[in-house]
Amino acid sequence: MTTATIEPSAPDAGLVAALQAALTDLVAQMNPPLDPELRLYTPAEAAVLLGVTENWVAERIKARRIPFTKVGRFPRLAARHIRAIQDAGEVDPFTRRTRRAS
Repeated sequence: MTTATIEPSAPDAGLVAALQAALTDLVAQMNPPLDPELRLYTPAEAAVLLGVTENWVAERIKARRIPFTKVGRFPRLAARHIRAIQDAGEVDPFTRRTRRAS
């Protein structure tokens, strides 16, 4: 029995371009662009965005001192929650603090 060897030929450039376009379309359909408002962050991801430690975020979630959403039993933070945390920490330099009476 003899075996025939087939020499590989150069792929047709048009065929390659068509396949690449088809694959790109399939990937785009499988991974639709996410709505940024629907994105939820883990406490670790939120900590990076806020410039604090994960422990800082976790402690405040546990004490219910910052806004968050629960997905099942896991706390998650939406972009609006992170903005609210940032806004709550804003200090107006033109507002004077009143001193407490001793």
